[in-house]
Amino acid sequence: MWKRLISIVIFLCIFLCGCSAIKPKNDFKAIKKRGHIIVGVRSDTRPFGYKDRNGNLKGFDIDLAREIAKHILTDPDAVEFVPVTASNRISMLNSGKVDLLIATMSITDERRMVVDFSDPYYMAGQAILVKKGRSVASIKQLNGRKIIIVYGSTGEMSVRMNAPEAVIRGYKDYDLAYKALKKGEADAMIADDTILYNLALDDRSVKILKKRFSKEPYAIAFRKGSESTQLKESVNFVLDFLDHSGKLRDMQRKWGIWK
Repeated sequence: MWKRLISIVIFLCIFLCGCSAIKPKNDFKAIKKRGHIIVGVRSDTRPFGYKDRNGNLKGFDIDLAREIAKHILTDPDAVEFVPVTASNRISMLNSGKVDLLIATMSITDERRMVVDFSDPYYMAGQAILVKKGRSVASIKQLNGRKIIIVYGSTGEMSVRMNAPEAVIRGYKDYDLAYKALKKGEADAMIADDTILYNLALDDRSVKILKKRFSKEPYAIAFRKGSESTQLKESVNFVLDFLDHSGKLRDMQRKWGIWK
């Protein structure tokens, strides 16, 4: 009996040690072998990622993904786009459903614990959107009132830091959040300024308050660990080339986000 137990323990030790010694996969090599890159993008954040009238994905992040595919795979069309939301994008990445995220994702210390980031490719800032006529001039005046945020975004943190007594109402995407504000379900909405500008682009019934409450460096997210090292280095090389060649600036101007 004891010999059998000892044999089982030894077997398990050998098996577990063997498993721990297995070399993690290389995401970059897997993409090259597959022949296309799978990118998680937003479909509700014009001008970064949205669907046009024909249901086609458009936007700055979409163009950026194509530039990365062109440099890594020599084909800008070697991309499979997978729509993600602010609340599910990290799980989509870490479950292996996408290779990387280009999805208006800000670098934060909390997120660095679960994903790796590229160098920043854009600097946004948190802002407040209100309906015209509302007596709101600053976020502190929203203490005790309702503020809309999108689940998984950094808006909730900005609210809790600047208006801790505010009542937070969360929505799964920006379109739903904006419609809720228009219906009067809250007094204000907080999100990245570029997203708010494009939600309110042709709407004179709303206004964006002047103050910005944070700096939001957007970056590309990868699975955390050595499996993503070569992919991250390759993407950073592309971002550096796009920056120094002026292509990144031209893309930002194309989508109206150049500052």
